Amino acid sequence: MEATYWQDLWVSGQTGFHEGQVNRMLNKYYDLLDLKVGERVLIPLCGKSMDITHFLSYGQHVVGVELYEGAVVALFESLKVSPRIHQQGAFRVYQAPNLTIFVGDFFAVSAQLLGRIDAVYDRAALVALPEPMRTDYTKHLVSLTKAAKQLLICFEYEQGLMSGPPFAVSPEMVERYYGAHYHIELQERTVLEGGLKEVSHVFESVWLLSS
Repeated sequence: MEATYWQDLWVSGQTGFHEGQVNRMLNKYYDLLDLKVGERVLIPLCGKSMDITHFLSYGQHVVGVELYEGAVVALFESLKVSPRIHQQGAFRVYQAPNLTIFVGDFFAVSAQLLGRIDAVYDRAALVALPEPMRTDYTKHLVSLTKAAKQLLICFEYEQGLMSGPPFAVSPEMVERYYGAHYHIELQERTVLEGGLKEVSHVFESVWLLSS
C-alpha cells in the first residue's frame, strides 16, 4: 500500500475513516490509560482526528504522525490554532501548545525524534494497514514507545467479504503482534451498528495493552 493511496483518498474526499467527533470508545475507556497532565500521547496516522481534542482537554501533550499534510492543515484550522511549522529531517513539524504533529512516513520516525511517549492511542492505524505492513508497524511502534501503555481499537469481520481498509484484526492477530511485549486485556467486543461499507456483521473490539 503506497503513500499515494492515502493521499488520493484525502484529495478525493473518500475519508470515511474520519469520524468528525470524539470516538465513543475513547470517551468510555480513556481513564484506563491513567494519564496525568503533561504526559505525552502518541496517535499514529492521526489524520485530523477529533480524538486529539479529548486528550488536549485533559491536559496531555498529543504527538501525532500523519502522511498527508492537508489533513494536518485541516486539523489546526478546526482547532482555530495557528501552528509553528519547521523542517526536522524528513518531516515537516506542526506545533502548538501541547500538540506536535510530524508530517511524513511513520516508518521513518525515530524514538529520538518523537521524544518520550507515555501512552499510545490507536484507533485508525493498525486497522488501516494490510499484512505484512501490520507486523512491521507494530514492531516499530513498540520500539519507538518502549512498549508504552496502549488503547487499541480494532474491527473483526470476515476479511473475504471486503478488501479493506479498514482491515479485520482478530484477537489472535493482536496476540501475535503484541503478546511478547504486553499484557493484553479485552475491554469490550460489540456489534458495530451499521457495519462497515458492504459488510453488515462487524464487531468492534477495544483492547488495553500494558507492559
